[in-house]
Amino acid sequence: MLASADRVREEQRLLWDEFSAGWKKWDAELLGWQAPFGDALRQELRLRPNSAVLDVAAGTGEPGLNVAAQVPEGRVVLTDISAGMLRVAEEKASARRLNNLDFQVCDSAALPFRNNTFDAVYSHFGLMFFPVMSAAMAEMARTARPGARVGAVVWGRAAANPWASLILGTIARHRELPIPPAETPGLFRCAPAGFMTRMFKEAGLAEVAEHQVSTDLVHESPESYWEFMTDIATTVAMGLAKADAESRALIRSDVFALLGRYEHDGAIRLRSTATVVAGTKV
Repeated sequence: MLASADRVREEQRLLWDEFSAGWKKWDAELLGWQAPFGDALRQELRLRPNSAVLDVAAGTGEPGLNVAAQVPEGRVVLTDISAGMLRVAEEKASARRLNNLDFQVCDSAALPFRNNTFDAVYSHFGLMFFPVMSAAMAEMARTARPGARVGAVVWGRAAANPWASLILGTIARHRELPIPPAETPGLFRCAPAGFMTRMFKEAGLAEVAEHQVSTDLVHESPESYWEFMTDIATTVAMGLAKADAESRALIRSDVFALLGRYEHDGAIRLRSTATVVAGTKV
C-alpha cells in the first residue's frame, strides 16, 4: 500500500503542477463559485485575530487568503503537494499585501510541524484526493492544539453535483469505465452520509458535526463551461486524454446537449453541493 500511495502522491504532484495555470486563469470564477463553501468553513473554525492556522492542500490559496485577512495578528501556513499551485497563492497574497502567510510544499500525510501547534487546522476540497485519508486526518489532529477546531469541506453526492457529474458521467458512458474501488481518490469519495463524521471521530476529535452547503456554478455558454472544466478539473482532463479524437468530439457534443437542461435566465446554472464538517481537538 505504501508504494501505491507514494505513486499516487507523485502523480498528483505532477498533475496539480500542470493544472496550476488553469486555476490561475479562472481564479475570479473559482473565487465567486466556491465562496459560500469557504465562508461556511471559516465560521466553523472560530478564528480569533491572533489565531495560528494551518491550511492543508491549500491549492491556489482560497479560503486561506481570506483566513489570513481574518487573523491580522495571527499566522496562516498554506501547504500543498504542488509547488505550482502554491506559487499562484503566493502571487495572490502579494497582490493583496497579506504578510502573515507562510507557504510550505509538503505531503498531507507527513506534515512538518510539531504536535499541538495550531489553533485551527482545515482542508478545503483536499481530503478526497489524499491517497490515505486516515493518515492525513491523523496529521491534522496531531498538529492542532487542544481546544483547536479541525475542519474540512468535501464534495457531496454525484447526483447533487451536476457541475461535475454531468461531464464525468458522459465521459464514462463513452469510455465504458469500470467503477473504481471506494478507497480510490476522487471527487465523490467522501460523499456517503456520515462518512466525514466517522472519519473525524476516528481521528479523536469531539463535538463533530457536519452540514451541507449548496450554490450554483454559473457559465454564460456551453463553450465557457467546457473550457473551464477542461482547464481546472484534473479528473475531466484525464478522462478525455484517454479517449480518441472521435470519442472526444462525441463527448463534447453530448455534454453541450445536456447543458440545455440547466439553462435559466440566459445562463447555465449547475448545482454544486458540499459537506462542511468540523470537530474539536480534546
